Order: sequence, then structure tokens, then C-alpha cells
Amino acid sequence: MRQELAGQLRQLRDLTGRSLRELAGDVHGSSSSLSRYFSGQAVPPWPTVVALCRAAGRDPRPMREVWERAKDEPPAGATAAALASGRNDLPHDITAFTGRREELAVLLGAARNTTMVAIDGMGGVGKTALAVHGAHLLTADFPGGQLYLDLHGFTPGREPVEPVRALGVLLAALGVPPGRVPDDLAERAALWRSELAVRRAIVLLDNAADADHVRDLLPGAGQSFVVITSRRRMVELDGVQPMSLEVLPTQEAAELFVESAGGARPGDVGEVLRRCGNLPLAIRVAAARLRHRPAWTLDTLVERLHDGEPAVSHVLEMSLRQLDSAQRRMFRLLGLTSGTDICVYGAAALAGIPWSNARVLLEELVDSHLIQEPTAGRYRMHDLLRQAARADDNEPDGVAAVARLADYYLSGVLAAGQGLLHEMPPLPISITHPPERVPAMDGTTVALAWLDREWANIQAVFTLAVELRLDISVIGFALTAEVYFMRRGGLGRWEQMIDTALSAAERRDDRRALIWLRFYRGLARHLDGRPEALPEFEAVQALMAEAGDVYVEFEVLQRLAEQRMRAGDFEGCLDLLRQGKVILPEVADFDVHRVVTQGRIGKALLQLKRYDQAREAVLLALQLARTRNAAQLERLCLDVLSAAALGLGDHRTALELSQQAVEISHVTGHQFFEAVSLSDAAVAARHLGRVQEALAMHAEAHRLIETTGEQQYAIGVLLAYGETCRLADDPVAAEQHLGRALELATSLEMPALADETLRHLRLLRGHQIDT
Repeated sequence: MRQELAGQLRQLRDLTGRSLRELAGDVHGSSSSLSRYFSGQAVPPWPTVVALCRAAGRDPRPMREVWERAKDEPPAGATAAALASGRNDLPHDITAFTGRREELAVLLGAARNTTMVAIDGMGGVGKTALAVHGAHLLTADFPGGQLYLDLHGFTPGREPVEPVRALGVLLAALGVPPGRVPDDLAERAALWRSELAVRRAIVLLDNAADADHVRDLLPGAGQSFVVITSRRRMVELDGVQPMSLEVLPTQEAAELFVESAGGARPGDVGEVLRRCGNLPLAIRVAAARLRHRPAWTLDTLVERLHDGEPAVSHVLEMSLRQLDSAQRRMFRLLGLTSGTDICVYGAAALAGIPWSNARVLLEELVDSHLIQEPTAGRYRMHDLLRQAARADDNEPDGVAAVARLADYYLSGVLAAGQGLLHEMPPLPISITHPPERVPAMDGTTVALAWLDREWANIQAVFTLAVELRLDISVIGFALTAEVYFMRRGGLGRWEQMIDTALSAAERRDDRRALIWLRFYRGLARHLDGRPEALPEFEAVQALMAEAGDVYVEFEVLQRLAEQRMRAGDFEGCLDLLRQGKVILPEVADFDVHRVVTQGRIGKALLQLKRYDQAREAVLLALQLARTRNAAQLERLCLDVLSAAALGLGDHRTALELSQQAVEISHVTGHQFFEAVSLSDAAVAARHLGRVQEALAMHAEAHRLIETTGEQQYAIGVLLAYGETCRLADDPVAAEQHLGRALELATSLEMPALADETLRHLRLLRGHQIDT
């Protein structure tokens, strides 16, 4: 579908007869962006499609369906099966799965006759391998999606995933926007059951601690199938078919050993299996040692195994003895981590060695079956092997290794921020162990993908840093997490990180870190639309007076001004913004801050309906933002100029400017700003009489803002959507959107917006009474 859309866009390009550069000027975009759209590498925002249609003299409405389908299509490279089957989160299936024929038949049969199966058994017996293999075989029968979640019930060094958090992950996997996900556990569980009831999906809940761990994650009505694995039996769960795994029968154990060893060898395989206890994990590890030693016989292997020890322990000890010192050190260090997985660069930082050496060591550990490589370049460790690694207490470098890994992830977050053109203040702490390399963050797509992929690992290292009192790392993560949470939502989790980091800063008596952490706590509350932000900013202002930091003083004045604007005190807002402008030193380093100030002054003037003054306030700032390549500040100025043009009756200019703003936020990944600018574009289109086009833009803006879950920005989007629906004679939709806007404005204590929403509701209800 992307290629079909790209073909239609190229036809529009050809109809215009203009060059790429000229066309970029016509649609207020960039040549590079248009090139990606025409080649099918990216899907443009809807306003860009509309602009191209206008340039070619064509009606955009026939293209809407194609654009909608292309927008939801995975990037090029996804298979047709993936497109048809929805999301597939299953881990990689084990190559040449061997044994468990009876158990596999029971599992596949259960998928036809029941909705839930719980597989229990001791660690290393192959519960996850069976569940994953069965789920892969059932993929075609469950086209609604194949979801996987490791609950970490028995993962060393990691707390089990709480049910409320697990439900958040599962609902996100089903595509439920964060804004629709309630905080309460019971409400989340009800929403999960409701969403699952209309799908035919398979859900694998791996490594559950006990029945209570998964009780709220189970489905209600519907045709979905849930597979649970645990070391404990789930006898307390009604309606769940139990399946207990024992060690492998001798014949199947022998088949697994021969397959894993790369073929039969002379000697008594029965004695090897006895010493491995017929446990699949132990068999695979032992066979891996034999596979890479062609001169060994089975008798040689038996000699390396000790009698009288637990199967896993003596097999692992034998395997560890075969490692050289560098391999064994890497194995021990990997056991310290508790994230989902790790990449080569992270492992290199952990061990403090060149990444090329780390890659070799990781591959050797994979060959020895001591770690797994579920996807290319990503490595993880079985829980039992992690226990063994931690029990090997000959590692004096543990705390320093975690500090190095923390510095790697912190460096990665900073690099991602640069790739996203995200403005961040200088850190009040330094990175002690800069990594040799971090992945290239070329552009917003790559940077955001890295953050999404690594954030669970970053959170795990943050938790470990807290436990080890690595205070500098804890502070660094809390101060830089803005780059992730500003784009993906979850401001409450950011505030929790900040609260933890405040204790670290107090231990260090680090006044500058304390000030910035208090400031960011206020910012998190402000962005979440909470009134508790104001006292936090005031407290920072008092601390700042002692420190004499102009940068912090400026930032606090900016946020206090925004609080005044939220309260409807626009003159007070202007006073604070002008105070901030006065204290800035007249040096180029503060140009960006001058742009911020002028942009916010323009926004306050708009509220006072001083449209000419608002326009004048940001014109020079816009040029400065472009000179400094500050994309989001350019977007801020464009938003003001668009609203000023709308207020002055120049609706066409308003639409063009807001479309430019939409394009910027689409590229930088700021979904809530994209939604706000798209809502502005919809209002301008409505004033031009293009009501259906406006409604389509409103719908997309609403979808985007729901995806972020940020309620403060949703109010204006809903208000504008409701007013357009009212004017389009759709009172039901208008009531719905305006009612939700009023609810949010009231709960977030934003009286000016609440009053404006009430005015629109009265107009709507008065119109209904009149008719």
C-alpha cells in the first residue's frame, strides 16, 4: 500500500511540472522529505498530501483511504503473513526443536478445546522452549496477534513485573493508546479482557511467579488462547488446563543430545544423560562443549562431569572450566545485568573492552549455549545460567562494570537526543567511563527506534544503579529521561525516577543536581497538567537564588509563566517572560532561549487577541531558529504565526504555516506537538470552507494525541474538533468531544480553557434547542 500511495504522489508531482526544490517550497516541506515520500520510504502527513493535491489541481479526498492504509502498514520488508496476522512478539523458535512430542500434541490440542494452559516444571526443563515452539505452530490459527511477555517471576536480580505494569505492556501491544489505559489495576484488567474478547490472539505469559501474578492477565470471553509458564503449579486458577513437564524420557534426551552435539560420537550416551539428569538445559550445554571439540569422545565428556552434584550445576561447572579467562569474565558480567537483552556495544562497555573483542566473546558464549542470540546482535541469558554466573563470585569488577554499562546507556540517550534535535541543558554530572562506541543515531527514526528498543534495559540498569548506590548514574538517567518520556508518554514513571535521583543528589550534597531535579519534577507535573507543578517551580526559584545560576533562573521563569497562562493570567505571563528575557546574557549561546521567550510571548499575546503584536514577536525569532537548526523552536514560531494569521482573517496563510509546523513535528517524532499543529490546520481549513478536509485532519490529530496520553494538550485538540463537528451539523460528535475537553480542563484546573469549552457547549445546546 505504501508503494501504491507513492505512485499516486509521483503522478501528482508529474502533473505539477515543477522541480523537487520548487515543489518543496509549494508545500512548505523539505526536498529530502518529499524524496522519501515519492520513493515510498516514508508516509507523509495528511496535510502534505493535501498540499500536493492542491499544487497539482486535484481533489485529495479520493486518496484518503489509500493514505490511511499506507500509514498503518509496517515498513518495507514485512512479509505478507506478518501483515495479515497482526503483531507477532514471539521470541525466535528453537532451531530443530527435538522431543516433547506428546506434550506438544497436548498443547496444540488444547488450543482447539480451551482458552488457557499453564505449563509448570523445574528451571531448565524446557517450559519456554515448548511454549514458544507451540505458539509458532499456532500462529496461523490466531491471526489477531501473537503476544509474548516475560514476567520475570524467577529472574535473578529483578523484581517480577507487576500485574498493572504487565497489563500496560499488553494493552500497548494491542495498539490501545496510552490515553485510554486507566491507572487502576481492575480497570486495566477489564479493558484487557474487553480488547482480547474481539480478537483471536495467542498470548504467552512466560516465567510467572505464581497464580496471583497472572490472575488479572487472563482473558474472559472470546477465542484467544493464553499459555502460562511457571516453576509453580497454577492449581488456584479456575479454567486453566495444567501441563507439568518432567525431565526428558531417555530416548528424547538422546535425540536432543545428538542433535545439539552435531551428530553421534563413540561412547555411552546414556552415562552422559544420567549425569545431566535428562534436563534439556544441561543436555544442550554439555552437547555444546562436545560439538566444538571433534577429538573428544563421549567418555571424554563423562570424565569432565562430576558425580554426586545437581545436574545443572555440574554440567555448567564443566562448561565454565572450558572457558578461557576472558570468556568466563564476560559470562560473569552478563549475569550482573537484569535487562531484557544486551547488544555488542553494551557488552563491550560492561566488560571495558573493545567492541570487536566483545563480539567474539559473545559469539563464543552463544556457541557454548551459555547465552542465546534471539535476534541478530541481541543477546540474552537463561535465568538458571544467570544464577550460575552470579554464583561464580570471582568477579571483583562487578560494581565498576555496572557503572560502565550505565555510562554506555546514558551516552546512548544523549546521542539519541542529538539525533532527535532535542534541546537539553548541560548535565550537572560527568560521564566517568565514556564508551568506545554507541550505535549511530542518524535521524529521528533511528534514534527513536534505539530508545524504544533499549528503554526496558535502561530502566533495569537504573534500578541496579540505585541498589549499588551509583548516584551519579542515577542522577544522569533521571535528568536525561525527558528525551524519551516527552515523546512516548509515561510522565508518572519519569517523576518516580526523579524522586529516586533526588535522594542520590542529597547524599552527594550536589546543589546543582538538586536544583535541576526539582525543576524537572515540576516540568513532569506541568506537562501532565497537574497543579502541583507550581509549588515545585517556586521551590526551585528559591534554590536558584542561592546558586545564582542564570540558566536555571531563566527556565524557572519560563515555566512559571506557563503556569500563569494555564490559569488565564496572560498579562502576568507576559511579565514573567519579559523578566526572563532581561536576565539572558547577550551572547550567542543563549540565542535558543531568546527564541523560546519570543515564541511564548507570542502565545500570550494571541490569548489577548493582539494578533499583530504576536506576529511581530516571533518573526525575527523564526529566522534565528532556522539559523540554529532548532526544529521544534521553528515549529513554536510557526504555530504562533499561524494562529495570528487566523485571527487576522488570513485563513490561507494560517493553513500553510500550520502545515509546515505539522511536517516538522512529524519528522522529529513529537506526536503531541504534531497533533496540536494539525488541529490548527484543521481549524484554518474549516474557515476556508473545506469542512470534510478539516474533519479528517481533526480525526488524525485526535488519534495522535490519544496515542501520547498527554491530557493537557488534548484539551485544545478536542475543543477545536468539537466546534468543527458542531458547524458540520454533527451534534452527537460535538457533544462528545466538547464534553471530554471540559472534563479534562476542569480536572487539570485550567479555568480559561474550561470557560471557552463551556461557551462552545452552550452554543451547541442552544442550537439544538432552537432546532
